[in-house]
Amino acid sequence: MIGVTGATGNLGRLVITSLKEKGATEKIVAIARSPEKGADLGVEVRRGDYDEPASLVQALQGVETLLLISGSEVGKRTPQHRNVINAAVEAGVSHLVYTSLLGAEHSTLSLADEHRETEQLIKDSGMTYTLLRNGWYTENYLALVDGALAGGALLGAAGDGQIASATRADFAEAASVVLLEDTHKGKVYELAGDESYTLTEFAAELSKQVGKEIPYKDMSEAEYISVLVSVGLPEGLAQVIAGGDVGASKGELFDDSKQLSSLIGRPTTSLSEAMRAALAESA
Repeated sequence: MIGVTGATGNLGRLVITSLKEKGATEKIVAIARSPEKGADLGVEVRRGDYDEPASLVQALQGVETLLLISGSEVGKRTPQHRNVINAAVEAGVSHLVYTSLLGAEHSTLSLADEHRETEQLIKDSGMTYTLLRNGWYTENYLALVDGALAGGALLGAAGDGQIASATRADFAEAASVVLLEDTHKGKVYELAGDESYTLTEFAAELSKQVGKEIPYKDMSEAEYISVLVSVGLPEGLAQVIAGGDVGASKGELFDDSKQLSSLIGRPTTSLSEAMRAALAESA
């Protein structure tokens, strides 16, 4: 049995879709805080809340391989992940796969500490493990497109940093491959897109696709945080987004090892393809 936590989230749904496409439907246990949100997944859904250890132990009964998708509540993730790891040990899970952060060992991104702490908890658990150090989702930047079109410019704080992003679907497919094959135990994968781009190049691609000049305006981290807060983002989220850009300017969102495309057996989704699909969806 393969368990997937965070199963009703954006990444979790895509992992389950990929597993089903590979013929694993009967093996999947979807674990979610609100199981009713997973009624459309077409697999067994069990309630498991990162904040409720007892619910996790119950949800993990019979699960042999578990995908722990990192929680979304920054600042609470280490204790939440500890709950899942401890529950997995108690329930007899033998192998754990975790969605970590690209270059987690040395990353200076604000998100990195909780990933490093979780990786150590996993290593100390006694279970075999695979670490999927996911790079930036292309969707993180595609989410800025509407604002850029409305404001006439793409704003950011990434300088000329190269961003080797990939789509959530690419990362989800890699997770499904690792969950279904026995050859990945003990492996640590640095996962990123085959191609990279600067935000200036992102803006140029956007301009090309919409037929309108959308320049990139680079800002300081503080300026960018201020702009994000002014359009309604919570301060903490604004800091994470701006911090990601600053990390990009230092090369922390870049990796050219092509481990992601090697795992999934095809090139990662290009920026132009992902952007075209996003624009068509929002049209």
